[in-house]
Amino acid sequence: MLKKLHAYILKSYIGPLIMTFAIALFILLLQFIWKYINELIGKGLEWSIISELLVYAASGLVPMALPLAILLSSLMLFGNLGEHYELTAMKSAGISLQKIMSPLIVLSIFISILAFLFSNHVLPYTNFKMNMLFYDIRHQRPELNIQPGVFNYDIEGYVLKAKSKNQQTNVLYDILIYDHKNFGRGNTNVTHADSGIMVVTTDKKYMFITLYNGESYLEVKEDEQNKNKFPHRNDKFEKQTVILELTGFDFNRTDESLFRQNYQMMSIAQLNVSSDSLIKEYEYDKARTENTLITVNYFKNARKIGIPKPDTTNISLVENFRPTRDVVFRHEKLNNEQILLNIDSLFNESAPNNKMKMIDWATNYARASKSYIDDSDERLSRKQKEINRYHIAWHQKYSLSFACLIFFFIGAPLGAIIRKGGFGMPVVVSVFIFIIYYIISLTGLKFSRESVVPVWTGMWASSFVLLPLGIWLTYKATTDSGLLSKEAYANFVHKLASIVKVFIKAKQK
Repeated sequence: MLKKLHAYILKSYIGPLIMTFAIALFILLLQFIWKYINELIGKGLEWSIISELLVYAASGLVPMALPLAILLSSLMLFGNLGEHYELTAMKSAGISLQKIMSPLIVLSIFISILAFLFSNHVLPYTNFKMNMLFYDIRHQRPELNIQPGVFNYDIEGYVLKAKSKNQQTNVLYDILIYDHKNFGRGNTNVTHADSGIMVVTTDKKYMFITLYNGESYLEVKEDEQNKNKFPHRNDKFEKQTVILELTGFDFNRTDESLFRQNYQMMSIAQLNVSSDSLIKEYEYDKARTENTLITVNYFKNARKIGIPKPDTTNISLVENFRPTRDVVFRHEKLNNEQILLNIDSLFNESAPNNKMKMIDWATNYARASKSYIDDSDERLSRKQKEINRYHIAWHQKYSLSFACLIFFFIGAPLGAIIRKGGFGMPVVVSVFIFIIYYIISLTGLKFSRESVVPVWTGMWASSFVLLPLGIWLTYKATTDSGLLSKEAYANFVHKLASIVKVFIKAKQK
C-alpha cells in the first residue's frame, strides 16, 4: 500500500513540477528578451541565430527557474492534498508526514545533484556560447551599438559619441564625430551636429550619417617654416551626409579563445586553478608593495643624511615592520651593534638650512608615498574583486543546487499547513518567498563582490536564512499546527481581548 501511495505522490508531483518549471523559465526568458530587445531588433538576424541565442539564454536561467519550480509545485501538491482531506486520511491511517514526503525528498536530492552537475558542466559551456554569440551580434550593426554619452570605437578610424538617443527612431542628438583616418596627430578633424540619423547600406560596406545643424573643424597641416601657426577651416552646415566605410561588421563567429578565461565559463576544477593563481599573484603584489614602501618610501635617500637603511631582503621582516619615531638599525661597520636613532632629536640638532631641506624632502616623499599607496590600493582592490568573482562563481554552483532542497522543505510543509491548491494562494506565497530569497542573494552577492563580507558568507546568506524556516515549517506541519488557521488566529485575538479587559477592570478598581 505504501508503494502505491508513493507512486501516487510522485505522479502527482512530477506533472506540476515540469509545468511550473516551464512557466518559470518562460517568464525569466521573456525578461531576458525585454532587457536585450534593443540589441536584437533591426539587425537582420536569421531565425537560427535568434533561436540559438534563446536556447543558450534559457540554459543560463535554469539555476534560477528550478528552485522556484520546486517551491511552487511542492506547495501546490501538498496544498491540494490538504484541501481535499487526503493528507488527513493518510495521517489517520497511521502514515506520518515524513513518510508521505520521503519519495519527494529522495527526488529533490536527486534533482539537486543534477542541478549541480548542470551548473558545473553544462552551464559553463552555454555561458561561453551565449557570450560569444552576443559579442558577434553586437558588432554586426554599429549604428545600433552607440550608447548615449559613451565614446564608440567600433568603426576603424573614427570615434563617435552622442549625448542622447531616441530608442524608437534611432535618432541621435548632440553628435560628435572624430575622424582619425587620414591624420595620426589627434583630433584634427571634428564634426559636431545637433542631431543625425545613421543608415547602413544593404551590403554593410558603408554607413551614411545624415547630420543636421552643425559645424566641422579641420586642422590643415602647417608648413615646415611656420610650425607655430595652426591653420584650420571651420564650416557650418544645415544638412550634411558623412559616408563611413565599414570593415569587419558582417556576422562572423569570433575566436573562441577570447572568452575561455572568463570565470562564468569555468567548472569547479578550473575555478580552483585560476583562483589559486590569482591569489598567489595578489599576495606577491601585496608583499612587493609593502617591501617597496619600506625600502624606498619610508627610508628614501636615508644614506644622504647618514642613516643606514635597514636590511629588508627577508620578506618576513616586512610583514612584522611597524615604523616608529625611535628606529633601530644594525650597522656592519659597528660590529653589527644596534643603534637607536630618535628622529625628533636628529631634526632639532640640525642646522636651520638643513631643517628646511628636511621638511621639503619629507613633504615630497610623503606626497610620493601617498600617491604610491593610493595607486597600489586601487590595483590591489581590483585584483581582490577579481578573486572574489571566481570564488562567487565557485560557491554559486553549490548554493543554487542546495536551494532546490531548501525550497522543497519550505513548499511541502507550507502547502500542508495552508491546505489550498491550484494557482491562487500557492503562487502568491511562492513568489513572496522567492523574492525574499532573491533579495538576500543579490545583497550577499554585492557584499561578497565588494569584500564587505567573506564570499562564503554572502553566497550562503540566503540558505542560512531559509533553512531554519524550512525546518520550522516542517516541524509545524508534522505537529498539525494551525499556523495559518483562521480559527487559531481568532481564538488568539479573543484571548488577547479578554486579557486586556481584565487588565482594564483591574486598573479601574
